[in-house]
Amino acid sequence: MTVRVRALHWREYGIEAFALGCFMISACSFGTLIFHPASPAHGVFEPPWAQRAAMGTLMGLTLVALVYSPWGRRSGAQMNPAFTLTFFRLGKISTVDAVGYVVAQFVGGTLGVWVAARVLGAALAHPMVHYVVTRPGDAGTAGAFAGEFGISMLLMLIVLTVSASARWKHLTGVCAAIAVATFITLEAPLSGTSMNPARSVASAATAGDWHAIWIYFVAPMLGMGAAAWAYTQVSAAADVPCGKMVHSLPCIFCEHVARRRQRGAAASTSDSTADHAA
Repeated sequence: MTVRVRALHWREYGIEAFALGCFMISACSFGTLIFHPASPAHGVFEPPWAQRAAMGTLMGLTLVALVYSPWGRRSGAQMNPAFTLTFFRLGKISTVDAVGYVVAQFVGGTLGVWVAARVLGAALAHPMVHYVVTRPGDAGTAGAFAGEFGISMLLMLIVLTVSASARWKHLTGVCAAIAVATFITLEAPLSGTSMNPARSVASAATAGDWHAIWIYFVAPMLGMGAAAWAYTQVSAAADVPCGKMVHSLPCIFCEHVARRRQRGAAASTSDSTADHAA
């Protein structure tokens, strides 16, 4: 089947690349500021947990800024292949758009770290910063896998639950940011807190450090998939929200769902007509 050019949402794909690129530039910049031993801020946040809390807060604020920006509202600010593919399995994203989003996220995130490396130079490469690579901690690969699975599942449950609430859905981005900040503070010693294959690949590709990279593909996908399954067990399929962190129009996800319903209705009408004719 030939895919029509007009079915491709290039603006949304570009925004996804730009958004994750900005997120990674922030991660590299704040990581250098907080963790580099020569940074004036390094001594301010002396205990490791305080450093992680500062990093989590700054990254949470970055996430809020991106989600609620005009660009984030347009694309949905998914910025995460595991997030995108989970909504694809839920039937909320077309195949073409899922591919476009995932490719854009990997490209944008990697370019973001590359730009940060050109600007920050040796400071970003310092062992205490190491291009903000996500690696298993002292608990090893098993601990990292469990940590990534757990926080990915929790994040997706938060997003699905809050965005489905008529009263609280406008705070989905804020709740996700609070979760990310909390996870970075508490979970980072286990896995580095990724939840995002594109985020981990972006750092790994620039640093040339691919240690245990499989964890950051498999665990987030399984964790978010488990969250989606659990959510659908207690909610009707129609109650699953669209793929945007904060809903706004135009929405390519709602358009996709509407087209699917129209095709389903047309198929049902056709079957009914055939039955009567028989």
